[in-house]
Amino acid sequence: MANAVQNSNMPPPPIMSLSPGTHNPVKSAPAHAGTDAGKGAAGAGKTAAEAQDRFLKLLVAQMKNQDPLNPMDNAQVTSQLAQLSTVSGIDKMNSTLEALSSSLMASQSLQASSMIGHVVLVPGNAMELKKGSAAAAVELKQPADDVTVQVRDASGALVQSMQMGGQPSGIVQIEWDGKNDDGKQMPDGKYTFSATVKLGSEKSNADTLAYGLVSGVTRGENGTSLKVDGLGVADMKSVKQIM
Repeated sequence: MANAVQNSNMPPPPIMSLSPGTHNPVKSAPAHAGTDAGKGAAGAGKTAAEAQDRFLKLLVAQMKNQDPLNPMDNAQVTSQLAQLSTVSGIDKMNSTLEALSSSLMASQSLQASSMIGHVVLVPGNAMELKKGSAAAAVELKQPADDVTVQVRDASGALVQSMQMGGQPSGIVQIEWDGKNDDGKQMPDGKYTFSATVKLGSEKSNADTLAYGLVSGVTRGENGTSLKVDGLGVADMKSVKQIM
């Protein structure tokens, strides 16, 4: 080894420099060490424990073959150990998050099952007329000068156009008495509705919300969903109200 100390009575030089601010490059391990490490990496598994073992072996090889007069820098060793700790910590964190995710999904499914038999308010444009009464809602992102609701029958024909006037932002309830524009009572059944919002000189469509009875719960890759009669499947996050 170049510039090695010849006097055997002298104490061996320190393995690492303790002087702050000193930068000493890390001497590369011999070629045979790198070859052995490569063979081990090729045959080793991809688990975090095996990666950690390979990392430590390489670090020890670097330290053994360093130049005593130009040792490894403390900051570099600390940085490499910190990287190893980070990789190991991320692997453990991923396992913890997977377990937590499974637990949360199970808890969400249990919570959703308690909603079976309840009426919920979710995105939709269906309105069911029963005994001369129907209810729905719209969600306004900002206050409106005027809100117009149009109710249509199964064929798409316009039945009733209701002027609701100015409304604040948020969820606005809609109640329909089942009568058309001529005052004639319409038969019970399924209808659809839409809402137009006017703010100043601008008009836009409002987000419509419908009431439905929860009849079941489904659990998929995207989480837990509710089966709502007459409205299909609704995501748990989309539920606005629970009756």
